[in-house]
Amino acid sequence: MKNKLLITLLVLLALYSCSTDVDIYADYKEIPVVYGLIEATSDTNYVKITKSFCGNNDNPINALEVAPIYDSSNYPGKLDAFIVELKSSHGQPFSPTGRRFDLDTITVHYKEDGLFYAPHQKVYYTTERFNTNNGSDKYRYRLCVVKPDYDTVTAETSVVSGDVTVGQTVVSFQSAPSEAVSSMIFASTEEAMLYELGVRFRYRESHTGEPFVNKEVHWSYGARTLGGYEKVENTDNIYRLYYSVNTLFNYLEKAIGNDTIWDENHPNVVRYIDEVTVFVAAAGEDFNNYYQFLQSAQGGLCLSSDYSNVEGGVGLFSSRIFTRKEVELSSRTKFDLFNMPWGFREQ
Repeated sequence: MKNKLLITLLVLLALYSCSTDVDIYADYKEIPVVYGLIEATSDTNYVKITKSFCGNNDNPINALEVAPIYDSSNYPGKLDAFIVELKSSHGQPFSPTGRRFDLDTITVHYKEDGLFYAPHQKVYYTTERFNTNNGSDKYRYRLCVVKPDYDTVTAETSVVSGDVTVGQTVVSFQSAPSEAVSSMIFASTEEAMLYELGVRFRYRESHTGEPFVNKEVHWSYGARTLGGYEKVENTDNIYRLYYSVNTLFNYLEKAIGNDTIWDENHPNVVRYIDEVTVFVAAAGEDFNNYYQFLQSAQGGLCLSSDYSNVEGGVGLFSSRIFTRKEVELSSRTKFDLFNMPWGFREQ
């Protein structure tokens, strides 16, 4: 869960810094950049707090040269950053409850090399539990960041809650190329506006008697509002997603490639299925607005400061929930999988 949340934040940070129409040489202008996705069910929540690149009129900077430098994007030391809980009862204005979550810092060390500095990333986090709406009691959370010059950056969001459940127990795929589709269902929640479904297929493999190595393929069917799914008839909040029956085999073919058995009687590759899970991620209004802006932005998925819910900076402070469920492969899927030259077999 922690890795998943942090990876999401790093991806968002990368999106902020991409542009198809910008001079890579720029004069000095410091702009705080904040990204955080609160997940009420998570034991730890992270916020990424950085700044834009710096330069001045006498010494303009090249963003491509500065991006790999740790100090160019990070504020020195630990900023005074905290989250304040707000509550509204029976439709009254939101006001502080007295709960304040001071954010501490932690450095993670597994970011891959790329345009931005790696492998070390400083993030802010809290292990406090977030309340969610309960009857007439509504909650919001305000992020406050005090910069070294004592200017304050703020952002506010509600927290998505409710039961977003996977209704699937079996998923079906096939190896033969086909235009056919299958489907999976999920339950929505009133507080989420954007939904993303996907599948993770975990397996183990061994070559010529070597120890088994854990592998996986995973994919998403894309984020969309509820209008992008089919509502199941005679239900209030059950929706259906249709997907290509070839998806699993297409991803495995890319992952395995030519790494197949030499001879059915003398297999040099053995693979076992470990786990198949379906996941649903559901995000709140701010994230949906942000995502829709990215989709409509000219030049692709590049963020400018034209959309942000951060006061005194740019970025996004929003919420989501994440649900996963272990499922079974259909008998047809297993039959096809065991008959491919990939060495899959029953345990």
